Amino acid sequence: MNDIYEMMSTLRAVRRLRSDPIPDDVLDRVLQAAAWAPTGGNMQPWRVVVVRSDAQKQALADVYRPAWYRYAKGYDARNDQLPPEEAAKGRRNRAAGDYLADHLHEAPVILMFVADPKMMAITDAKLDRISMVGGGSVYTAVQNAMLAARTEGLGCVLTTLHCLAEDEVKSALQIPEDWATLAMVPLGYPVGKGHGPISRKSTETLAYDDVFGVAWN
Repeated sequence: MNDIYEMMSTLRAVRRLRSDPIPDDVLDRVLQAAAWAPTGGNMQPWRVVVVRSDAQKQALADVYRPAWYRYAKGYDARNDQLPPEEAAKGRRNRAAGDYLADHLHEAPVILMFVADPKMMAITDAKLDRISMVGGGSVYTAVQNAMLAARTEGLGCVLTTLHCLAEDEVKSALQIPEDWATLAMVPLGYPVGKGHGPISRKSTETLAYDDVFGVAWN
C-alpha cells in the first residue's frame, strides 16, 4: 500500500501524458476516491464528466490551447524577472505547459468537475469580498481524485483555464446553463518519470501559532 504522505509529497503537476487507455477499474477507483470527499453540509453539489470521446476531447483542447498561450505571455514576463536557476525551472514548466496545450486531445481521459451553486453551502456569500467557500465543496473531490490517480500511477494536473471560455465548454459537454465548471483534470500514464518530489513553501512560512503572523516552529 502506498503511503498517503508519499503520495501527497510527490503529486507533481504532470502535463506530458501518454495516450494509452486507462482501464475501467482504475478509473472507477479514482472516481470513488472523489466521491469520498467531504463537502459543506454533506451536499455533494458536484458532478464529474469523464470525457473520453475524441470529439469531446478535441472541443476542450480547442478551448484550452488559445487560453494557455494567452496566459503564458504573463508567465514568461514573470519568469524573465527570476534568478537564473529559477528561470530555468520556469522555462521547463512553460515547455510542459505548451506540451499539454498542444496534446490535450490525446490524453485518454479528461475529468471536468462541475457543480450546482444552489446546492453549495456558501457561508461567505454576503461578505464584502470575493466568495471563496463554495469551491471548498468541490476541490476536496478534485484533490481526492488526483491523489488516487497518483496512487494508480497516473499523471494528472489541475487547470482552470477552460473557465475563460466556459460557455463553449458547457455547450460541448451539454452542461446545464445554471451549473458551473470548476476544474479540468487531464489523466494519463506519464511520458517519462512523471511524479516526483515537489517544491513548496515550508510550514514555518505557511503556518502560524495561535494568531496570524506568529511563526510556527
